[in-house]
Amino acid sequence: MRELVLLCSGDLADDLTDAFIDAGALSASVEDADLDTPNEKPLFGEPGSDATPQGWDRSRLLVLLPDGLDPAQLVEQVEHQLKLQLGQWDVRDVPDQDWVRLTQSQFGPIEVSDRLLIVPTWHADSISPADSRIRIELDPGLAFGTGSHPTTHLCLRWLSECLPADTSVLDYGCGSGILAIAAKLLGAGLVWGIDIDEQAVQATTDNARANKVEIHTGLPDQLPSMEFDVVVANILSNPLKVLAPMLCARVKPGGHLVLSGILERQAEEVAAFYEPWIRMTTWQSYDGWVCLAGQRAIEVS
Repeated sequence: MRELVLLCSGDLADDLTDAFIDAGALSASVEDADLDTPNEKPLFGEPGSDATPQGWDRSRLLVLLPDGLDPAQLVEQVEHQLKLQLGQWDVRDVPDQDWVRLTQSQFGPIEVSDRLLIVPTWHADSISPADSRIRIELDPGLAFGTGSHPTTHLCLRWLSECLPADTSVLDYGCGSGILAIAAKLLGAGLVWGIDIDEQAVQATTDNARANKVEIHTGLPDQLPSMEFDVVVANILSNPLKVLAPMLCARVKPGGHLVLSGILERQAEEVAAFYEPWIRMTTWQSYDGWVCLAGQRAIEVS
């Protein structure tokens, strides 16, 4: 099997995928051409982010070709249909794979700490019954957060090592819900998971149910007016700066604020935005990313 690969601007991606499929391609998908680089951008807008609803600035189009289809003829047909020139493109072989098994093999159990283990469901039976660590069963899905990314790992480590017992927790930008679920399994009381993306809210609800824990979920306007003992936000540096007043206001006096999604070079700048309310310092760093943590002062009357 072969795959046609080309670069395009984000505003053309949707039209091109439709045109290639109409012309006979088996499938067409789009990914960020700057994925895993400093120029990587979120597709869904967060407050203060540079995300573009039209797609990534540089999009990579992956077009799966059926046997016998001439890629040059396919490109010519699409160019004629859309009245444009696509520029350079390549074709590469795609080996036949058991894609489900291959994907599963890439996601094994993740050891967060001596207390916490993240286990994809297909590995659940491989964990020894004698292993007393708390387990989160979570499969990779549409929502961000499987525990493998350094920022998620840092937040999980903080929760595993520092979370007070029977405490209230707000996970803002919950993604898959992994941090909210971890907090609940680690002994938290009331836990809320909030996200601007309805898919993430649904993923958190489903994952909480699968792990047999009660997590309150919703969009930002559904969060009740209250303060929390712990607020954790693993998003991106720009939205973290914009959200500083709101996130600090959600922390009880004496409570903790935990932030990640921050590169080491961004730590001081992000911390400065929180300085008027909570002094944030680097708790730990991992693979070029940092986790900032701080405690809101208790007002003395």
